[in-house]
Parts: sequence; structure tokens; C-alpha cells
Amino acid sequence: MGVQGLSGQASTNEPRENDPLRILVVEDEPQISNFLRVGLGYEGFSVAVAEDGHGALTQLKRFKPQLVILDLMLPGMDGMELAERLRADPDLMIIMLTARDHVEDRIAGLKAGADDYLVKPFDFEELVARIHAVARRRLSAEAGILRAGPITLDQERHLVTIDGSAVELTVKEYDLLRLFANHVGRVLSRRFILDQVWGHEFYDENNVEVYVRYLRRKLGDPEHQLIETVRGVGYRLRG
Repeated sequence: MGVQGLSGQASTNEPRENDPLRILVVEDEPQISNFLRVGLGYEGFSVAVAEDGHGALTQLKRFKPQLVILDLMLPGMDGMELAERLRADPDLMIIMLTARDHVEDRIAGLKAGADDYLVKPFDFEELVARIHAVARRRLSAEAGILRAGPITLDQERHLVTIDGSAVELTVKEYDLLRLFANHVGRVLSRRFILDQVWGHEFYDENNVEVYVRYLRRKLGDPEHQLIETVRGVGYRLRG
């Protein structure tokens, strides 16, 4: 079948978020896809399956997976072509499965965008370990990224985008947005914002109102759909 061993014990050595990782299995052999669907579900993941490339692209829109387990030997659109199309979403993680254990194939798979590569037959527990390793690497890479609705803030590069388009901010505007993005959905008082962005020596809370107005203008938020005013209290960035 190409998969070895399902222990009957769920792996518990890796912490999980409240929402399970969404995994799409793209495999044309029903035995393997069913095995992985059941086994990975037992491990606590949310799993969908597709038997070919076209089915995978449909599930991509419907299921919105975070990680794809992709067999290279698919009918119709092969795994390499599908991987290149999946890479249109840079956040999507890909683990390739193949029966071919040649260095050239591994290199080609990694160039096509795979995060990892596993040769059949493989041990189920090794697959689970690799899923955790790939997810952990991605989370570490994204540790400096803050997101709120259409806003993405890259703290390492001091880059802000909204719906993918770059937004130029001054230092204080950036600091203000970063504060909001670190407290998405929470109401922040003007005093708290002033202390965090300008420091305790500043006492004029009008500064906050002025810079919120600047920030809204830069973010294209004249209707206050992103940064909400909570009367008598302060402001809230909606997620």
C-alpha cells in the first residue's frame, strides 16, 4: 500500500492550536488516501481528500487547506505541475509523496515548491512527525508577521500591506498600527496608546486622535471599518 504502521495511539508530543491544521491529501490510490484520511483525522487534524489535480484545485477553494500531502504520480495533471500551481499561495505548505527515490526527483520536487519529500513506502508516524516539523518551521518563519483582516504587517522588514498592496507609513504611524495589530479586537484606551507609542512623558491625548486619522487615511479606511472608534474609551482594530 505504500504506508507502514498506524499505531492506534495518537501522537501527543506536539502542541496544537485550538483549530486543527487543515490538511488536503491528494492521492489517486483509494487505499492510501482513505488510510491517511482516517489516520490523520485520528491524530487531530482536519482532513479532506482529492484523487487528482483538478479535484485538488477545487478543494483548495472549498476546504482552504493549510498543508497539502501531494502524490507525484497523479492521473492527468502530474504532481509537479500541481505543486507549481499550489505555490501561487505562498502560505500553503506542501509535503510530496513519491515511489521514486532518486536525487534528481527530490531536487525537482523541492524546486517545484515542496517543503518536504517522503518516499513510499513510508512509516505513518514519520509522516506525522514531518507534518509537525514543517508546520513548526512555517510558524517560526511567520513569527514576525501580524495580520488583521486585509492588513499584513511584517515586523522584520517594517513592511505593511493591505490586500497585498504596500502602504507607506511614518515611524509613528507604523508603531501605532503595530500596537493595534498586537491587540486585534481589543479596545485600547487613548491613554494606553499614548503611553505605548509616545511614552509616559507625553500627556496630550489629541496626538492619538490625529495619528489615528492619518493611519485611517493611509489604510483607505474613511468609514472606520478597520479602526473603530469606541466613544468615550478609545479605538479597536477589527480582525
